[in-house]
Amino acid sequence: MEVFQVLGKSLSAHLLQVSTTLLPYSIQGPLLSALGIVTYVSLIPSAPPSFPSSGNGLWYTAPGTIWVQEFLPIGNGYLGAMLPGGTNQEATQLNIESLWSGGPFQDPSYNGGNHLPFKQSQIAVKMQNIREAIFSSPTGTIDNIDEIMTPGDTYGSYASAGYLIATLDSTSSVSKYARWLDLDEAVSRTTWSDGSTTFLRESFCSHPLQACVQYLNSTTSHVLPSVTYAYTVAGVDGLPAPNVTCLDDRTLSIRNYVSIPGMLYEILAQAQAPSGLVSCSAVSGASPPNATLTVLGASETWISWVGGTNYDMAAGNAAADYSFQGPDPHNNLVALLSSTNRTSYAEMLNGHIKDYTSLVSPFSLSLGQTPDFNTPTDQILARYRTSVGDTYLEWLLFNYGRYLLASSARGALPANLQGLWADGYSNPWGADSNINIQMNYWAAEMSNLDVTQSLFDYIENTWGPRGAYTAQVLYNISEGFVTHGEMNIFGHTGMKLGGNSAQWANYPGWPLVKLNFVQAVASFHLEKLIEDLHFNDSTLVTAPCNSPEQVPITLGCAHAQQLIWQLFNIIENGFEAAGDTDTAFLDAVISKRQQMDKGLRIGRWGQLQEWKVDMDMPDDTHRHLSHLIGLYPGYAIASYSPELQGGLIVNGTFTRYTKEEILNAAETSLFHRGIGRGPDADAGWEKVWRAAAWAQLANETEFYKELTHTIERNFAPNLFSMYTSDGIFQIDANLGYPAAVLNALLQAPDIANINVPLQVTLLPALPLTWSTGEMKGARIRGGITLDFAWNDGRLTTSNLYRRERDVIVKYGGRVVAQFRSNGGYSQTVSSF
Repeated sequence: MEVFQVLGKSLSAHLLQVSTTLLPYSIQGPLLSALGIVTYVSLIPSAPPSFPSSGNGLWYTAPGTIWVQEFLPIGNGYLGAMLPGGTNQEATQLNIESLWSGGPFQDPSYNGGNHLPFKQSQIAVKMQNIREAIFSSPTGTIDNIDEIMTPGDTYGSYASAGYLIATLDSTSSVSKYARWLDLDEAVSRTTWSDGSTTFLRESFCSHPLQACVQYLNSTTSHVLPSVTYAYTVAGVDGLPAPNVTCLDDRTLSIRNYVSIPGMLYEILAQAQAPSGLVSCSAVSGASPPNATLTVLGASETWISWVGGTNYDMAAGNAAADYSFQGPDPHNNLVALLSSTNRTSYAEMLNGHIKDYTSLVSPFSLSLGQTPDFNTPTDQILARYRTSVGDTYLEWLLFNYGRYLLASSARGALPANLQGLWADGYSNPWGADSNINIQMNYWAAEMSNLDVTQSLFDYIENTWGPRGAYTAQVLYNISEGFVTHGEMNIFGHTGMKLGGNSAQWANYPGWPLVKLNFVQAVASFHLEKLIEDLHFNDSTLVTAPCNSPEQVPITLGCAHAQQLIWQLFNIIENGFEAAGDTDTAFLDAVISKRQQMDKGLRIGRWGQLQEWKVDMDMPDDTHRHLSHLIGLYPGYAIASYSPELQGGLIVNGTFTRYTKEEILNAAETSLFHRGIGRGPDADAGWEKVWRAAAWAQLANETEFYKELTHTIERNFAPNLFSMYTSDGIFQIDANLGYPAAVLNALLQAPDIANINVPLQVTLLPALPLTWSTGEMKGARIRGGITLDFAWNDGRLTTSNLYRRERDVIVKYGGRVVAQFRSNGGYSQTVSSF
């Protein structure tokens, strides 16, 4: 193993050995470059000895230097951290799930992007004029609806919480370097040798403790050099300077505001060194105050940190004046930290691993992969090619997506547009919970991952209360609630004005499938559907509407019509189970469902129309597949019923499409939409969505081509998904990827009527490269759990468990079993 000291002005982005300055890597790089000092570390020929034997992990032979492409994520939902894998210095970037700029903390007049109450009658007139203009327009479209929209001032952004800097007082050359993220244990590790001493650093975020921990020891039993811990906001432009003080002789108290005025946050970081001495020292003359922790004479040390803000989503209602303001986090953090450090490091680590494995282990997937222990993850990715693939990397990305969701979704707030991890003060799209939030959770239920509670809590507390106000003032509807396409954590339910506004904001509603929400959303849409006075075909439509992020402002957008139809089905199917007795409401839902346009029309070039007006263009490669929402993840197309959805007037003629015609039209639209590299974007999530849609159409060739194209085109060396090649991170492709893989192996789309048998299709779009595999613990609709395996591309075993439901199992295009499952029932399907 060789190490080379190089003097010069250039830096290697992948082989930089960090300095001992108390600065994040983004700042260290230029500094070291100016000094002309770089240490290059030779490559380790195989994975580290303690890398998981399953191959379930990411590993590298040099520290990361680029946050978005090379740092590795850990998190517990409440807190997140990004790790470069430094040696003598580790600059850990921190996140607190609720740390946001904007909102009522920054602007007391903030009202969720809504109009003031006295404008309701004016807005009602304007809304009616807009609808009449759409209906009377020869094209069924208008140019804008800016007059009913509101500016997005103080919308805010999710923000970084700065950096924790751990410095080891050693200047020797480094060798035998490796870092890895263990996906079996949810632990990040770094090891290196410094002279004759070998070091190990471990980092993880414990969900039971609501704390993150970073551990350092010398595996050769030497006493560690002195270790210091400090905090900095350098590199987070916009974040004010913090107050860093000594809470006690081993604890830093970091208090700051995200802006002035703005949300308060606090981090408590406590060092432990059972065999050494820990001290806390104020930095002389620092203003605002600053302090550091020092560890001396220890053979091992660890630092635990907890963090929080004074945000409280339970205070997002009229009773609390929509303040979203809770108590100072200090007392709660003191209690958390005290609980964290009542146990040994080994107990904390083991408790974390037990918690994580209990969450992810009920489900497992094998694609017949052979782990590659001889090639670092970044090199595996670099050689990856579309349609050629690499089963090991494809399997690893599946597990990584589940890891990221498990690590970001178990706090008080759901996984946002970047999951939990953001390094900027103002992040792309605010790292908010916009229309793509649903993609984050596509795979959760089927892969048996119990992480959805925070999503529904968030909707209930931040959308519902102010969304009812939006329904009243913007739509003049007194029942139910509504929100729009961009949502922060402060109940931004209004229609946000900015740029070409309507294409980003004018798609109200987000049909919910939790019974205590769904009736309120359905109540709103019962009133929002209006008679179509453009086509005059006696159907009910939404107007004005935009197909998400498309320009035309029109009527009867397929996306909205399909979702509302599915929503009304939920009302009927869940009515009895919910114990509802409002039969008048149920009758209204059934009546309007019958009368409404179903959002399914075949257009002039054989496409499934995106709008009721046939204006789709064959060369439109827009990133969204909004009119195919019923193909995937919905079911209005996938489970199309001529009896329930057929029967419409097309050019004055009564028409009833067959299911084959609808699916063929969907395929035509999907083909013309392209491979997700149109002029409007080159995002990972649009390709993953396309892959899932091709799988739904049982086209394994197009599925695999699109999935592998996503991997080659849109994943960084740390396997984060990129929106574009300019390095913008969006997590929805990471989290949607497992769903696309699942949809190629197992399909059980919902159905309009609960009395219709659930159709389960096994291996509908199995690629040739996944010829052998096994899935265990998959959950499908009806409370059914499913295990199955295949070999040489053929199904070998299948077992279904629990719950009363009529089930049809299909494989290879034919029905292989049909039965009614009962509680505790197990059915083995083996006739293939």
